[in-house]
Amino acid sequence: MEVKENGTAPLPCLSKYVDPSSEESHRYYLARRNALVMLRDRGYDVSSEDISLSLDDFRNVYGERPDVDRLRISAKHISDPSKKVKIVFFSGMVKVNAIRSIAADVLSQETITGLIIILQSHVTNQALKAIELFPFKVEIFQITDLLVNITEHILKPEHRVLDDKQKKRLLKKFSIEEKQ
Repeated sequence: MEVKENGTAPLPCLSKYVDPSSEESHRYYLARRNALVMLRDRGYDVSSEDISLSLDDFRNVYGERPDVDRLRISAKHISDPSKKVKIVFFSGMVKVNAIRSIAADVLSQETITGLIIILQSHVTNQALKAIELFPFKVEIFQITDLLVNITEHILKPEHRVLDDKQKKRLLKKFSIEEKQ
């Protein structure tokens, strides 16, 4: 250990705390984990092991530069196993041919009721029109939207259902009707 002239040890360099590995793998790790938590919160069967996978384990399984095709996730709903959702990741700009490829893959092999697309870049207008042709709900997220799980944020207010008395007081306080 190096010692300064005044006899004290130097403070550790900040570079000691920087992740030397791929930023890309870290982004995919966070997005995948938060997508799995989102599915679990929506009632889908997601294993705790997948959610609690560490970044190092993720990199051991998927590598420093993950192949987005290996990151795909399929999950069945716990109370209704006929409901199945698939998550697909994209690294570059999504064009109509990529959407057609996903459609052919998904519609020929599996019966799913939902699709979640996570984008690293953006989607073209033609690809958006092709997405509208899917016979089920398709949700699109930017990868940056899934880097943090906002439902676990310290500043998220507590949500609770109001009883009828509280609801009437609130409506009266703001001079609004229930339909508003």
